[in-house]
Amino acid sequence: MAKSLYVGNLPFKATEDEIRGLFAQYGEVQSVKLVTDRETGRPRGFGFVEMEDNGAMAAIEALDGKEFGGRNLKVNEARERQERPARRY
Repeated sequence: MAKSLYVGNLPFKATEDEIRGLFAQYGEVQSVKLVTDRETGRPRGFGFVEMEDNGAMAAIEALDGKEFGGRNLKVNEARERQERPARRY
């Protein structure tokens, strides 16, 4: 079973390959998705890593709060996205 991890406070220069390499030390990484701003296409400083259960728990233990690219990572189990009410203008 795969777990999805939220990875926050990423350096804006971080690449999917760098993140994959970092997490691969703890288990098999199935996917990496860095979130970008819809308008500008620039990185928003967070993303999601999907990996198998045991590796995911080890990665959270090892990487939450760890310095990466000059920033302290925030790593935890991703929560399901909440439906947001439609915005009215």
